[in-house]
Amino acid sequence: MRLPDVFTSQPFAISIEIFPPKTPAGDDALRRHMRTLAEHKPAFMSCTYGAGGSTRDRTLSWCREIQEDFDRPAVAHFTCVGSTREELNHWLDEAQAAGIRNIMALRGDSPEGQENFEAVAGGLSYANELVELIRQHTGNFGIGVAGYPEKHNEAESLEVDLQNLKRKVDAGADAVFTQLFFDNTNFFTFRDSCEKLGISLPIVPGIMPITDFARIKRITAMCGTVFPEDLATKLEAVQDDKEAQFEIGVDYAIAQCNELRSNGVPGIHFYALNKSQACQKILSAL
Repeated sequence: MRLPDVFTSQPFAISIEIFPPKTPAGDDALRRHMRTLAEHKPAFMSCTYGAGGSTRDRTLSWCREIQEDFDRPAVAHFTCVGSTREELNHWLDEAQAAGIRNIMALRGDSPEGQENFEAVAGGLSYANELVELIRQHTGNFGIGVAGYPEKHNEAESLEVDLQNLKRKVDAGADAVFTQLFFDNTNFFTFRDSCEKLGISLPIVPGIMPITDFARIKRITAMCGTVFPEDLATKLEAVQDDKEAQFEIGVDYAIAQCNELRSNGVPGIHFYALNKSQACQKILSAL
């Protein structure tokens, strides 16, 4: 099933994101977690594409496994980093041959040691260029792109960032999936701004359940996500109690998801961090 069909065939679509583990033991653990998550019949599962394309083959391998062993549509992440147009088209050929019908098109983060993103000779500099390249490919892929309710940390302003998103949409994207956030008000403002710009695609909120306060602080610091003070205070109070952090994080995510759903979002995209426990509790509550 292609992404456009996902959001026209059902009023509310759950999706789950994984990343390729680094070890065989990690692979086995992820499969166990995925079996649990697949019981909730997510509309699709996506698999990330490592820094600099470091997991490009593993991404396709996991996407094949998602479709063949877990009977779920797969969305393969794909970035511009470190690749020429020819290499990008070759990867798309491989994805098409593997039966992958959906791509998450991302510029990708700058390689380590590179302060600002620089395309390789013969490569691409922006995600909208990648969307154009995918749209020109014979694979007829469904295309997802990233949106940033609280602004991409490299953008000069939220207005500039919204224009960047509009370029990706105009290039041929089918759906927008947001960066993680914890303040729903920021998402609703972002959605309203998108509508004013004429972006009528499904805008799917991205949710990362908090299971470890130290880890989520590192993640939010890297991507510039706003962290509510009252939530931080609750988690600070139990920073030596992992179980309490998990319960607070899951309860917060359930309330966040219920509010989003009651305000008409087309679905929710979960950043599961290769674990099932938190998402299972949230999905059962929903």
